[in-house]
Amino acid sequence: MDKKQEYFDSIGDNWDRDLTAEDLERLAHIIDKVNIPQGVSVCDLGCGTGVLFDLLRRRVGETGYIVGVDFAPQVAHRAQRNFPFHNIGVVEADACCMPFKDNTFDLVISFAAFAHFSHKDETIRQANKILKPGGKIIIIHLVGRTELSRQHHQVGGPIDRDELPDAHELEEMFNRGHFSRYELTDKKDLYLATGFKE
Repeated sequence: MDKKQEYFDSIGDNWDRDLTAEDLERLAHIIDKVNIPQGVSVCDLGCGTGVLFDLLRRRVGETGYIVGVDFAPQVAHRAQRNFPFHNIGVVEADACCMPFKDNTFDLVISFAAFAHFSHKDETIRQANKILKPGGKIIIIHLVGRTELSRQHHQVGGPIDRDELPDAHELEEMFNRGHFSRYELTDKKDLYLATGFKE
């Protein structure tokens, strides 16, 4: 287990508690704008303890399903334990090498995790592979790129240099990952990136 896995396993029990009621309300509002239809398949990339699962489950309904992916073993185990529903599963894996067939999911979503991925380019390519044609990836952080970098540097340790890509870097990643287009909002209180697969 590397230092970053150990770090996230060590803070896993308190991960959910750091989210305020306002954070959850903002998150629900963002998810509403995504317009997730019932019956779709969603991959929650860097799912943590399952923060998004309840929001997503209400939208995909009984006929849809959610698969969470996290590389920290104890965190992934807790997510599965927290949400023992028939249409929610959790896989312990790295975002850059996921064990899914091509064209499996309608949506890949990543909340408060993308900055921590060590191989962002490969993660974007993997997301494209596992998405069905017409699918999309959505990356959400409830603070902007500059502020998140400041926070991570302040915390230090294994996440000291974990940053989000700027507009140019993100465009290059999506181009190399074969997404047809992308959108980015990066302001002080939100980083929201969407990549569209043709």
